Amino acid sequence: MKKFLKILGWSLATLVAILILVAVWALQKVDYTPYWETPWYAATRARLDSLTHTAHPERGRLYAGFAKVSITPRLGAPEDDPRTGAFRAVPLAGFGDREGRPAEGIHDSIFIRAIALSTGRDTLVLIASDILIVPENVSSAATASVHKKLGLRRGNLFFSATHTHSSVGAWSDKYVGKEFAGDPNAAVVAWLAQQYSAAISQAVQDLQPAALASGTLNLPQYVKNRLVGNKGFKNGQFAWLTVQQAGGRRAVLGSYAGHPTTLGGWNMLISGDYPGYWERRMEKNGYDLAAFFAGPVGSHSVRSRGEKYDKPKFVGEALADSLLQHLSSPALQDTLTLESLTLQMALPPFHVRVTDNLRLRPSLVKKIFPPVGDVYLQTARLGDMIWITAPCDFSGELALDYQAAAEARGLKAMVTSFNGAYVGYIIPGKYYHLNEYESRLMSWFGPYTGPYFDEMIRRMMRKL
Repeated sequence: MKKFLKILGWSLATLVAILILVAVWALQKVDYTPYWETPWYAATRARLDSLTHTAHPERGRLYAGFAKVSITPRLGAPEDDPRTGAFRAVPLAGFGDREGRPAEGIHDSIFIRAIALSTGRDTLVLIASDILIVPENVSSAATASVHKKLGLRRGNLFFSATHTHSSVGAWSDKYVGKEFAGDPNAAVVAWLAQQYSAAISQAVQDLQPAALASGTLNLPQYVKNRLVGNKGFKNGQFAWLTVQQAGGRRAVLGSYAGHPTTLGGWNMLISGDYPGYWERRMEKNGYDLAAFFAGPVGSHSVRSRGEKYDKPKFVGEALADSLLQHLSSPALQDTLTLESLTLQMALPPFHVRVTDNLRLRPSLVKKIFPPVGDVYLQTARLGDMIWITAPCDFSGELALDYQAAAEARGLKAMVTSFNGAYVGYIIPGKYYHLNEYESRLMSWFGPYTGPYFDEMIRRMMRKL
């Protein structure tokens, strides 16, 4: 018995020693070096200081073009065909508890919608898509395609997603990517890039004289702060733009902070969630194109009612009906200021934490996370509206400050998310130490990512 206990003791001691060695290898302390003292901050500041406007900053006659391209896959095909969007199976992206299972059918069709704007010298294309995020491998392939066809560059393209959690997956790889989007499929990636390229090209080819109006509505009754509740602030702004071509065709763009998760992991049908209901409602009420852009959805969820598909229907149609009442006679302008800035962001090393002050070694994180790719912040001046777009779930609380800063200048501001890459959640620095989904699990780049992005956005806003 004594010999057995001695062997057991040595075995346990060896196991503990191995675990300690693994922990020492796998873990590092969180780096609290002030972000303005880091090389990645210096690199981004240098880029920002050298930026010039990518669009002419002077006022000019507006031209606009619209396009709508389907990304509703044909399921159950005998083989994958990215030319036609036919696939044997496509996983639904959005919830890990689906475990990568394929979509069982189509509840409602999903689309890419593009609105091209130009004042003659340069062109800006606003691209909304009924998808969880715009993956970097898709946006980069689409950008390369339209550059070859039209000469457009990344700075001309403002990508966004509605952030529906019931859309096409198969666009990511490695462990974390597969958890949210299912097994990767190169044919799906190629098809999505093809459809983005087609939407952008068609919108640019449709350019014709137009007029634009923009504004905001306060609709706080349909949103809540899911991170800290009433201890924080909620962003109830619904931002909108409407564009009318000289021939009478009309487009409307809307953006809201409510997270499109009214359909949970139980849903196995492709759907645009509440943004899809908003888009269809607007298109049935006088608009040729209605494009929804996920707003600053970080830490914000929607308030709804009903069960199953009644929940997204309630929110989407309530937002649409509120906007339709407001848009009875918008003040359209056919001459306006159109300018934009695109800033490539250098990122800190990964800070994927296991405790408040311990993180996984960045080299280990890279083995389980898909490549982030090139990351951009973008801002644009569209008449009286400042449009800010970011590669993340951007905080609704941070966006409140930009709205106030724009208002002080007699302007309006809106923030959209998922602009062609994904870096997790960007939230106020004061929430970094909370042990919550947004602040612990989904904050991937350290304690100062929120303040870092916030500073760059404020500096970019001042240049417009």
